[in-house]
Amino acid sequence: MLVSITFDVEHDCPPYLMTTRGMEEGLPKLLDLMAEKNVRATFFFTAEMAKRFPGLVKRVIDEGHELGSHNYNHERLDRLPRDEGERTIVKSLEVLREFGEVVSFRAPNLQFPNYYYDILAKNGVLVDSSKATYKGYREGVRFFGEVLEVPASTTSSVIRLPWRLQRLIHARLREPRVYFAHPWEFVPMQKEKIRWDCRFNTGNKAIELLGMLIDHYRRQGAKFLTMGEYYELYQKLKR
Repeated sequence: MLVSITFDVEHDCPPYLMTTRGMEEGLPKLLDLMAEKNVRATFFFTAEMAKRFPGLVKRVIDEGHELGSHNYNHERLDRLPRDEGERTIVKSLEVLREFGEVVSFRAPNLQFPNYYYDILAKNGVLVDSSKATYKGYREGVRFFGEVLEVPASTTSSVIRLPWRLQRLIHARLREPRVYFAHPWEFVPMQKEKIRWDCRFNTGNKAIELLGMLIDHYRRQGAKFLTMGEYYELYQKLKR
């Protein structure tokens, strides 16, 4: 069984908030949890957050996690002309690669026109995780040209549902099971004027539930992979 824990590292709950409590409070808690559970995750940083919090990027890399791109400042690629979208991707990679290797990408809001695969390949990106099965993508893990697509399995709020409900959802997912969340979900957002689904069970409850998810898969003998590790695996399967 293959499972991945991934994080979209951005300002708090875009487009509703422009604060960075997730970076200041949430991301350190997540890194502590990943260390406790001995799980390597993929952290898709916007370049803007990487520039503002270089110490956290360094900690992500130093603790053995994968650094990926979440575009420059959370620009939605489906709302930009192709050449402008390409510029934001290239700018994000330039910033993030000052910290270390970057071979994976996830588009903000999981909106990713297919013509961007060639742009990723041209810029040395091997793996994309911008499609989502819960948004109707049904092709599974596959190569689009030179880029491997590894779709997200569920929306991020699923991991904050009560555990008895979560278990029913997890049991129905196809492999690989790719989960994602945001650092801001791990700080209390209940008093913010944002959608209810962005507020419930945030803060320490979210940390507890993510730990339960990891333990659930550990008991089943699951293997936790980063995005880059999928590329190595599927390249071997192609041969």
